Amino acid sequence: MSRTHTYSIVAIDRKSGRMGIGVQSHSFSVGSIVPWAEQGVGVIATQADVESSHGRRGLSYLKVGDTPRVALSRLLTNDVKREARQIAILDTSGDVAVHTGKDCIAWAGSVAGSGFGVQANLADNPEVLPAMAATFNSTNGDLADRLLQTLQAGEKAGGDARGRQSAALRVVSTSAEKVGNGWGLVDLRVEDNPSPLEELKRLLRIHIAYWHMDEADRLEAENDFLGAARQYRLAVKTAPEKEELKFWSGVFLVRHGRPERGAKLLNEALRVNESFDQVLHNLRHPHLSAEQRGQADRVVSGNENGTASS
Repeated sequence: MSRTHTYSIVAIDRKSGRMGIGVQSHSFSVGSIVPWAEQGVGVIATQADVESSHGRRGLSYLKVGDTPRVALSRLLTNDVKREARQIAILDTSGDVAVHTGKDCIAWAGSVAGSGFGVQANLADNPEVLPAMAATFNSTNGDLADRLLQTLQAGEKAGGDARGRQSAALRVVSTSAEKVGNGWGLVDLRVEDNPSPLEELKRLLRIHIAYWHMDEADRLEAENDFLGAARQYRLAVKTAPEKEELKFWSGVFLVRHGRPERGAKLLNEALRVNESFDQVLHNLRHPHLSAEQRGQADRVVSGNENGTASS
């Protein structure tokens, strides 16, 4: 058991078929304690005086067909410390059940809305939850971003009375079937940071950029070169500071007849990380022939249609 005073949200986006949880706390590694999520099953927040088995058992109850309310009742029935617990459960239909025991440290409370639940304990003031609920209800777009905006609203309203230290964000599919290209699925944690939500926002941006690169690889394998090029552009645009994205985008462009643009990106990557020079020379990509590897080397060295490396 662990005392984890925090604020969190569990929510669903029925349109995209995603459900998730966001949490921030002045506790170390809140992401290893509070959020529980399973594709095709549900999401659970276990906080305040945490019983670590509640997340696992709660998901198992949902899996056999219990509603969130029934699952919550089963968790609390024989729990001698139920009045010190704070739990929120959401299933794949968007049904929500919340519990805040009377012994949770003030300010503490829960609000269940249509397809979401927000909860807090040891919050700075009673306005934290209304601010979170209003923000989730008024935002649109990707679920991960909405969850993050909701946490930011809670922080702006006062957040954890002790301050901030860690945060986490998880998004899974409501479907038990294999998720296609994984768009929107998130599993990010900030263990210890003076501004955990800002760091979580940065990590989410990087996560999206690497998703674009993975999608580019998939499209290239399907011979959709225009689609792959678009995904590489989005990857570099989303996280321009990541030299690896520029490197592989440059390799792709050289491979598919755009050596000048490819050389520019390769040189930008090499200026940040000279180690990629050896990667380039030793590259054994299954779709890159010896001739194309030689072309890439010549492009980066400035000997063929490219900008000389510096």
